[in-house]
Amino acid sequence: MSLDLYYVLPSPPCRAVMLLAKTLGLELNLKKTDLLAKEQLKPEFLKINPQHTVPTLVDDGFILWESHAILGYLVNQYGKDDSLYPKEPKKRAVIDQRLHFDTGVLFPRLAAFCLGHRGGKVPDEEIRTKAEEALEFLDKFMENQEWVAGSSISIADYSVAADILLADVIDYDLSKFPNVLKWYSEVKKAIVGYDEIQDAGAAGLKQMLATPPQKPHAAAPAKMTVDLYYSLASPPSRSVLLVARALGVDLNLKDTSVKDNENRTPEFLKINPQHCIPTLVDNGFALWESRAILGYLVDQYGKDDSLYPRDPKQRAVVNHRLFFDIDIIFPRLKEYFTFVKEGKTPDADAAAKVEETFEFLNKFLEGRDWLAGSKITIADFAVVVNVSIMEVFKADISKFQNVTRWLAKAKKTIEGYDEIQTAGNDLIKRHIEAHASGQK
Repeated sequence: MSLDLYYVLPSPPCRAVMLLAKTLGLELNLKKTDLLAKEQLKPEFLKINPQHTVPTLVDDGFILWESHAILGYLVNQYGKDDSLYPKEPKKRAVIDQRLHFDTGVLFPRLAAFCLGHRGGKVPDEEIRTKAEEALEFLDKFMENQEWVAGSSISIADYSVAADILLADVIDYDLSKFPNVLKWYSEVKKAIVGYDEIQDAGAAGLKQMLATPPQKPHAAAPAKMTVDLYYSLASPPSRSVLLVARALGVDLNLKDTSVKDNENRTPEFLKINPQHCIPTLVDNGFALWESRAILGYLVDQYGKDDSLYPRDPKQRAVVNHRLFFDIDIIFPRLKEYFTFVKEGKTPDADAAAKVEETFEFLNKFLEGRDWLAGSKITIADFAVVVNVSIMEVFKADISKFQNVTRWLAKAKKTIEGYDEIQTAGNDLIKRHIEAHASGQK
């Protein structure tokens, strides 16, 4: 085989892939990519990865980017067993939840905190608070368990370990997070090649921090009790409702008002210390983060794997789109929504980010009926609920022809789309109108 990895050592996601490859005994053809010299924007790189991110893996012509999707793919494709990414639905779902938590919460917050020290500066208090909240969540996740996602080391540990180095290089004291600190000591010993790869990454990070920051460039369900804590106004909640309907899973719906802090009661925090929705409880098994829930529902209750294929390459592409959704689509549209909700015109930066997001989506859909290939998958369910919010904004996305074609097809194909999406978008419209009229 020929495994090319486009990477930079200071990048935690790149190092996570390198550490896992070493554990699996895979020889990578390392292709260092100079981001400052904009090598990722060269035509030959954009042809491989239109999102122009690292790490990017090329496995004998199969192209994949987004580190968490790559980690799952490498174990599925090359692992001697599935111990690092178990196929058992509950175990895999918890690992997926931790990976999505890493993508959407831990990594961006620790990265902002670390880079806030660049050039000798001190990050503002909000950045520190968010980073510490993420570490508090992680510490709670690991109460009474040895590893990030349970009793055995998994790809979630590789990903999180690479990120924690961001706190290490700025000499941040982890002692108030005892579970994290204990785990961090053990994971350093457990991962093959940890010191070699992480030390090299730390050196690169320290060199980066020493320089001033540059301006950024632009089967039929069994008898079950499946509770879903949700809100119709939440796009991620709606994606779970739509997939459950497609699978014929009967949900016991528990409408949860975030505005009234119903997600912060002691009872809810016992289920989900991250206090977010949607949260699923399946006969005692608790899981949150919508994209992890989607994968779990198909693995556990699907009559087949068509919505979340088990083939390693197909699943890796679906996973990439899910991580792209939580890392790019959802937060950018949420930022845009904040301006609209307040009756303001989105600023140039927020508008440019949304424009770029739709450009990426348009490229992903070139020559494809669906986001991850020729068949609809959970990636389409996850993304469509977010993209459709542009209709609430009355935003014109017609120039993204692949996206508009896909959106029209999704509306016709997904069972219950009109009912669930219309209800959700109506709530968002009322929320905007109430804010505009000064209602609390």
